[in-house]
Amino acid sequence: MFQKVDYFFLGAAFASLVASVSLWFLVNRDYGVYVGLWVPSILSLWVGVRVVLLTCATANLNRRK
Repeated sequence: MFQKVDYFFLGAAFASLVASVSLWFLVNRDYGVYVGLWVPSILSLWVGVRVVLLTCATANLNRRK
């Protein structure tokens, strides 16, 4: 179900979430909010990559028929 690229994006989103929470509590709340905005951006990029990969895979299957 998951491909190698999926683990990269999920790891990056999780690391961003951990960094955001750490910055919020330990450094400055503004920095935490800024880094926290990266999480939905990374996940949105992941969805876009998955759509492109699935479209390419579907196109390859259609060419073989």
